[in-house]
Amino acid sequence: MMKKHKALYLLMLPGILYYVIFKYVPMYGVIIAFQNFSIGRGITGSKFVGLKHFVEFFVNTPDAWKLIRNTVLLNVYDLLFRFPAPILLALLFHEIRGRRFKRFVQSVSYMPHFLSTVVIAGIMVTFLSQQTGIVNHLLGWFGIEPILFLGLPEWFRTIYISSEIWQTVGWGTILYLAAIAGVDPTLYEAAKIDGANRFQQTRHVTLVGMYPVMIVLFVLTLGHFMETGFQKIILLYNPMTYETADVLNTFVYRRGILSADFSFATAVGLFQAAIGFILVVSANRVVKKFSDTSLW
Repeated sequence: MMKKHKALYLLMLPGILYYVIFKYVPMYGVIIAFQNFSIGRGITGSKFVGLKHFVEFFVNTPDAWKLIRNTVLLNVYDLLFRFPAPILLALLFHEIRGRRFKRFVQSVSYMPHFLSTVVIAGIMVTFLSQQTGIVNHLLGWFGIEPILFLGLPEWFRTIYISSEIWQTVGWGTILYLAAIAGVDPTLYEAAKIDGANRFQQTRHVTLVGMYPVMIVLFVLTLGHFMETGFQKIILLYNPMTYETADVLNTFVYRRGILSADFSFATAVGLFQAAIGFILVVSANRVVKKFSDTSLW
């Protein structure tokens, strides 16, 4: 069997090595979540303290539940608004008949994906500036006073989710367009014969063909439910917006990297990973029970 598919196994080898070296081997470091880790003593020489850091986070950290609330809310909004956006855009692309126009629109929608997070954050800061931002200039035409968008906690989640949609929606359509391309054309012909209009064809043929991809991506997304793109948050937030912008990942960054409290930060990170693992396993069982599509 190995000899017959030797070329395929060789193609798999770089990916397998990547996950072994950068994903599985570093799991050994999770041990420090249960230690008072000291760089000088190393993992084997540091004192074991059990669940001390977990108790400290949940019981003795005043902002613990605020951090969890902010993380959960950002991810709920992400599922409600960002996750469906590529699906809707892929359906719109599918309905466009002009090839050149379709390619142009697709190219424009893909572009933000290739911009770094720093550039995206810089664009948001520039556009939303209270003095020189184009958004406040447009609001001024309607007689609305300039708004300090990046200094008001109630605006942060809207800004973050909007920037995520803009940056990822185009690239996210690729898998859905591939799924649409795999739909049997005879199904559309049969639907037309039965009198289905364009909307009904989209609903009963196109969307059904996209369901397997939608389910798999949804389950994978749940694996990151307790995480957020902290790089963008760090670039956009400030002490005035901590009330809604401070999440578990930014807290881990400040406590683990800036304050060098590695054991405590690892404990919080392990909590996030455990929740993600439970959600993925649970969601996979549910979708496996009610459909033919699942991760395993």
